[in-house]
Amino acid sequence: MGTSSPNALAGKDTFSVEAILIGDRLDLRGLAGGERLAAGPLTMSLEGGGVAVLFRFGAVIFFGAAPDTKKAFLDWLAPRVTQPHSEPERESIDVRIVPSGLEGIEGAEGNVLALQDATIERLQIVADVLAQSVVLARYEALVARDFDLVEPFAAELSRRGRTSADMRSLLRSIGRALLSEHTMVGRVEIGDKPELLWERPDLERLYQRLADEYELNERHAGLDRKLNLLARTAQTVSGLIHNRHSLRVEWYIVILILFDICLSLLEKYVF
Repeated sequence: MGTSSPNALAGKDTFSVEAILIGDRLDLRGLAGGERLAAGPLTMSLEGGGVAVLFRFGAVIFFGAAPDTKKAFLDWLAPRVTQPHSEPERESIDVRIVPSGLEGIEGAEGNVLALQDATIERLQIVADVLAQSVVLARYEALVARDFDLVEPFAAELSRRGRTSADMRSLLRSIGRALLSEHTMVGRVEIGDKPELLWERPDLERLYQRLADEYELNERHAGLDRKLNLLARTAQTVSGLIHNRHSLRVEWYIVILILFDICLSLLEKYVF
């Protein structure tokens, strides 16, 4: 079992946590500034007080940081953000230290997290869950938007046997949704346990409780089902476009044949 690393929050009984998804990607190479507390995920102390945990897929998790400190840190990170989000996804929760208590979400509204201590390893576990949650929230919104485009298409196709929808625009929307799946699986690794648990198996119960509370697996499975439906819709739309083109070519051939017949009749009976 690894040893627990101390940090500036270790002596506090309560502090706030905020997760922000600031962009599609965050370049962490050669990042300097503040005190580096740990790697995998990168954890840093903040000059204005508090701790930040950073993820390459664009999530930043603040622990015990004041609003001005968070803003200054995000402004400092801005040049390293790829495709920054104009309206970042956010999640927040309050932490209460209970040295001998049960760890997990408590309170009727589920807005207080009980931890036995505020060591770096525990903060990283919390940060990992919150980072996955804000990513899921973003892609749930994106897929819901594209899913709303597919539903009327499917209804019209079922009712009329054909559709008047702009199928190329529909394909582009479906493509964006499928790209979301690639991002979640390849970059964010939704559903995978943190590597830290290999060194600290004693923290697995905390991770599992948080993952269950934020319904990470259920939300990921729901997104996966919608993405599979969008993929099947893409195949249907592609087939319809192909059939339309084939039918158009067949009509062109028929018109050419009729034109050739008319020319032959004109040559025979007129000229």
